[in-house]
Amino acid sequence: MYRGKNVVITGGSSGIGFGVAKFFVAGGARVAITGRSQATLDAARQQLGENVVTVRGDVASPADLDEMADRVKRELGSVEALFVNAGITRSSPFESMTEEVYDELFAINVKGAYFTVQKLAPLLSTGAGVVLTTSAANVQGIEGASAYAAGKAAVRSMARSLARELLPRGIRVNAVSPGPIDTEILEKEMSAEDAAAFKAQVVANNPMQRFGGPDEIARAVAFLAFDATYTTGAELAVDGGATQL
Repeated sequence: MYRGKNVVITGGSSGIGFGVAKFFVAGGARVAITGRSQATLDAARQQLGENVVTVRGDVASPADLDEMADRVKRELGSVEALFVNAGITRSSPFESMTEEVYDELFAINVKGAYFTVQKLAPLLSTGAGVVLTTSAANVQGIEGASAYAAGKAAVRSMARSLARELLPRGIRVNAVSPGPIDTEILEKEMSAEDAAAFKAQVVANNPMQRFGGPDEIARAVAFLAFDATYTTGAELAVDGGATQL
């Protein structure tokens, strides 16, 4: 389905990004994934196979982004789809939010996304699709997520602005907005008991009464990147109806 297509995924070595990379590789695309940990990138490539290029770098670093763009140009040449997914989450009450955590969130989630598109835009072919990862949090008032949510709202705005600016080149820019997605990260960060309790609460509060899977995000990204040829500046919620119902 995607044979002959080149795809770049930032933050593609784990979580949602890895799930999207797996989807595109299975469809025949050549995929470049980026991440900050070489060990994680190596493990991802071992699972994904030879049709994957790994690029280590931090999207918050302009020098790393320049190196990333150079490597993508050497390895892939032109790019048909760019999934701007690298990001972090940090939970902190408003009263105790520190400048350090706030700056880290915006450096990676906002600045990183913006300059990733800027650096890779020259490599995007006519008709290419860019997909930014926002979050259901950008339209919800979630306790402890004020800085994270504000950053994702900025990325939502960015999708509109960049869509307008890249329109003359025939490049579409859209956003995918994940709700609760089961990437097994909770089990790595919490005890099994705490993770199970948290998941049960999320499921109870979700209209579809379940978590989504990375493959469901992947199908949405693929639609926006390749199939939604008359859509730009939009945000597609993939959240079990959490922000819509």
